[in-house]
Amino acid sequence: MTVLDLFQLHGKVAVVTGASSGLGVAAAQALAEAGADVALGARRVDRLADTGKLVEAAGRRALAVQTDVRRPENCRRLIEQTVETLGRVDILLNNAGVGAAIPASLETPEQFRSVLKINLEGCYWMAQAAARVMPVGSSIINVSSVLGIVTAGLPQAAYAASKAGLLGLTRDLAAQWTSRKGIRVNAVAPGFFATEMTEAYPPGYVDRHVGLIPAKRPGEPAELAAVIVFLASDASSYVSGVTLPVDGGLTIA
Repeated sequence: MTVLDLFQLHGKVAVVTGASSGLGVAAAQALAEAGADVALGARRVDRLADTGKLVEAAGRRALAVQTDVRRPENCRRLIEQTVETLGRVDILLNNAGVGAAIPASLETPEQFRSVLKINLEGCYWMAQAAARVMPVGSSIINVSSVLGIVTAGLPQAAYAASKAGLLGLTRDLAAQWTSRKGIRVNAVAPGFFATEMTEAYPPGYVDRHVGLIPAKRPGEPAELAAVIVFLASDASSYVSGVTLPVDGGLTIA
């Protein structure tokens, strides 16, 4: 076996939430290109068809399941249907998420809780459902954000709290499951990538912040997807409980 063989995912099955757009699509395609069959979950099930075509174009099987991660029963259904159709679950990418930019003095309890239900609680329910069926050597990857580590000049208390909370959740699940179940749990913290969320930012916001990034540019989806493949594969078999920023150096600037 060579070092490059460690990055292969042949014979593995991945579950990707938030797979209907943006970084979730890029990650699903990359996991398939590395050899995994991929189950796709999202609320907008009609948009999963396009992602499924990318998976199948890589020669892998795809399964689309309408999933609202706010509902634990939906999370269990996604995992159950994955096992029934694709045979197993080896990789979980918790990518489903929403953003909000509301001044803290104006944000309602409902608005704050709605972000946490998807970004934090949804990851927990998905991880809980997946861990019950995952074999030894499996990998859970939580998509956090650099905004869980640093601030960025927008009123994003709910989003930042949810993403920071996800870092704590990652550490605790890794502590519980790496030794007991042989399941590694890690997180990625993306910086500025073009997504539906960034399209809602004020005009010029991203351009102003690009100057703060040592790499002097936003990230490309494939650059995050490649890190996800690393954390999903045996190449990272001795890595658990860490958060890996993928941000062009923003968190050290």
